[in-house]
Amino acid sequence: MTERVIRGIIRSAAALGLVAVIGTVLLTGVQRLTADRIAEQERRVVREQLAQILSPDLYDNSPQDDAITVFDETRFPRGQAVTAYRARRAGEAVAVILRFRAVDGYNGDIHLLAGIRSDGRLAGVRVVSHRETPGLGDGIEAEKSDWVLGFDGRSLADPAPEDWTVRRDGGGFDQFTGATVTPRAVVAAVRMALEYFEQNRTELFAVPAGENGT
Repeated sequence: MTERVIRGIIRSAAALGLVAVIGTVLLTGVQRLTADRIAEQERRVVREQLAQILSPDLYDNSPQDDAITVFDETRFPRGQAVTAYRARRAGEAVAVILRFRAVDGYNGDIHLLAGIRSDGRLAGVRVVSHRETPGLGDGIEAEKSDWVLGFDGRSLADPAPEDWTVRRDGGGFDQFTGATVTPRAVVAAVRMALEYFEQNRTELFAVPAGENGT
């Protein structure tokens, strides 16, 4: 192999290496820029979801930055990592909004947000995502019906514990025609969230942000 050929090979290898380096730098830059935009978009979505449940006028902190992760296999089964967004005003507890799942929906898990005021009453409940049957189980969405608004102001004492189920089971909550499993799952999950709050309300607001609670 001649010296000229060797120099040509070296130049080609160097050119390819330079292209690879430039490509890597550009890809890394694009990923970082995209990641920042995605993160900001996710924060915006969460802010909007929380605002549907609890008016921002009621607190002066950022619940997204005052959040903890909690675990309770009894009330949040199947290894759920539940996010608890804490709302405060002048340092005092106003409400906590729990992000969790009803695990016994008709077609799978139903992802929920439940806002619970410091006095134990529900500020509101919203369905974040689900795979329930369109036209039947999707009545749990606030955009499809006002069924989920029936949780507003409820507590473990209102209705009585035995009424925390659908009317078909002798309870106080409506079900949908042809779809009982879905509302039954949501009602049971919200009741368990209230029970969790009742037993852990002090710890929920005392654990430092970013850490794991009980």
